[in-house]
Amino acid sequence: MAELSQENVQKKSDGELQLVVFNTGKEDFGIEIMNVQEIIRMTNITKIPQSPSYIRGIINLRGKIIVVINLNVVMGMESSEHDENTRIIVTSINDTVVGFVVDSVSEVLRLPSSSVEAAPELVSTKIDSSYLKGVGKLDNRLLLLLDMGRVLSKDEMAQIPAIQEMYNT
Repeated sequence: MAELSQENVQKKSDGELQLVVFNTGKEDFGIEIMNVQEIIRMTNITKIPQSPSYIRGIINLRGKIIVVINLNVVMGMESSEHDENTRIIVTSINDTVVGFVVDSVSEVLRLPSSSVEAAPELVSTKIDSSYLKGVGKLDNRLLLLLDMGRVLSKDEMAQIPAIQEMYNT
């Protein structure tokens, strides 16, 4: 899949969500395209000594230090080996740029808002429901819609700018 940039994709229309669909673990997830700055191929990640297990490390993206998070670890899912499909989704959460490693990115699609429902109890017990905005029904598949602002706790998010500042000098 070609790299995606927010400038290359139209903004969402009224009554529908425009989503980046990705896979991590054995689940399909969607996040709103407006939360995605870009999607890049897996690159060398510099490990940070004594960092929490969910932090993979840092990358230099066009001169800016980005902290990279292993989404599988954060969500308590099984991590898979990285391959040619592995991507880093670069997002901005409360003005902090963060990268999330995902197993693959499959598509950008439009989903009518009417097709989104609250997460059923079964999904909520498998994945922390506080991460989810809802479940999108698309043909005969379900997309778990992530709220990227809630994937990391406030304390976890507070560590990221300090890490970036330390390595930006």
